[in-house]
Amino acid sequence: MTVILLVAGFVVLIKGADLLVNGASSIAKRLNISELVIGLTIVAFGTSAPELFVNLTSSIEGKNAITLGNILGSNMVNILLILGISSIVYPLKVSKGTVWKEIPLGLMATFLLFIQINDHLLDNAAISNLGRGDGIIFLAFFTIFIYYTFGIAKDISGDDEQSTSKQYTIFKSIIYVIIGLIALVVGGKMVVDGAIKFARLVGASENLIGLTIVAVGTSLPELATSVVAAYRKNSDIAVGNIVGSNIFNIFFILGISALIKPIPSIATTNIDLGVLFLANILLFLYMFTGKRRRLDRWEGVVFTILYIAYIVFLIIQG
Repeated sequence: MTVILLVAGFVVLIKGADLLVNGASSIAKRLNISELVIGLTIVAFGTSAPELFVNLTSSIEGKNAITLGNILGSNMVNILLILGISSIVYPLKVSKGTVWKEIPLGLMATFLLFIQINDHLLDNAAISNLGRGDGIIFLAFFTIFIYYTFGIAKDISGDDEQSTSKQYTIFKSIIYVIIGLIALVVGGKMVVDGAIKFARLVGASENLIGLTIVAVGTSLPELATSVVAAYRKNSDIAVGNIVGSNIFNIFFILGISALIKPIPSIATTNIDLGVLFLANILLFLYMFTGKRRRLDRWEGVVFTILYIAYIVFLIIQG
């Protein structure tokens, strides 16, 4: 039954991603809004719904290792695995605004999380956690991000010369987006439930579950959406979806989770944050190597190899 649940979840996810990309791209064209903005908002929020659901549940139930591990692991999956695979499928052209604004904002979010996780070092305290005050700060930054995103909606244009997406009526496009989002949430939950049951059968720790099984499971919508978008040559949605999801994960999901219940860090958290910080820096630097403002196939291969190496390290450590 666990295997059936996983396979069915994958099928639902892929179909949901296809509908979401088609609907979101059509809306962008109809309203003359950049596909990047759609990727940073509707698509990013929708594909982050599994992370939100898992973290709300784990926070309420006090499973703090899963809460923090899910976000750190998901963000690493997003950059190293998903952007890696997507750029291998088709080199991803990145807009100037994403290079100088969205990607640095994602880097700043990771750095801010590092500071808040380690603020005990400033006070010589024994432990540190993400308290409700930290949650409020994250949500304040999230509000600024949303304001900025909609502020640029009419100022930038999508990569229309590469886009091959179809154009539907507004009503049909919205229906596609809604059905796609529902399918992504349902499919993501099916996959995560099946994966968690399997992981617990083999006696894995909550932190390892959060960083690997749950992180990969809740990031499957981003993987499906970005790969489909890359295949359809919708680079702005492929990249915007990942950058937006990472910002959404830290500022909104961790913010809400910390408000519900403070999230303590564990000894290995800084190692995971270090890997995530490195991934963000590499993503920024790759914008200036090879063909500028493009994630090439060889860079995607490097990302994928780094992620595999990180998983091997986690398994050995675990």
